[in-house]
Formats: sequence, structure tokens, C-alpha cells
Amino acid sequence: MAARFSTIDDYIDSFPEEVRDVLRQVRRTILAAAPAQAGQSISYGIPTITLDGRYLVYFAGWKHHVSVYPVPDGDAAFEEVVAPYRAAKGTLRFPLREPVPYDVITLVTGVLVAQRSASGG
Repeated sequence: MAARFSTIDDYIDSFPEEVRDVLRQVRRTILAAAPAQAGQSISYGIPTITLDGRYLVYFAGWKHHVSVYPVPDGDAAFEEVVAPYRAAKGTLRFPLREPVPYDVITLVTGVLVAQRSASGG
């Protein structure tokens, strides 16, 4: 049975140290790009950054990669930036054997925040 976590810290602490460092930086990156009132929780068993009580960005650690969900639709320039990391329509996968492009996570979070604002919440 999969472990259940009550906090993002509990989730991160369940990984080996080298993965913890990456997950902590992913979390910091998302929170830096999100509005100050963004919240944090566990949803669907993974870390979730919320805005106005609704999910904004999920992230997760795996054996060989970390993932960020969802991937918003964007213009051609945005798609060009995220394409190398797209694992599925709504998932970005960053292999742990390579440096994580935190700037891409910042960009994705910013687009998600802008889309949420444009939709009125």
C-alpha cells in the first residue's frame, strides 16, 4: 500500500537526500512564482500548491525523475520551451540525472497563475 502523507515535508522526507534537495527546490521555485497567498497541501498523495482553495500546481518525485502537473496550453514559444520535458499532455518530467531547469518550472507556474487570473479565479 502506498504511503499517505499529511504534509509536503513528510512527502519530501520520504525520498533519498539527493531527491529531497531537488523536491525542495521545485517547491521553492513554484512558491516564488505563485502569488504570496498560495497554499500548500497534499492532494492525490502528492504535493500540491493551491490558489484560492483550488489546486494550481502538483509536483511529485519518482525513482528517476520529478514531475510537474498540469502543463498549461501556451503559444508556440512556450511549447518550444516545455517540449523537451513533456511526458504526456499534462505532465512535465525532469530526469534526476540532468540538471533540473527550474526556469521552466517558473515559466509554467507563471502561465498557470495568469490563466487562473484571466478566468476570474
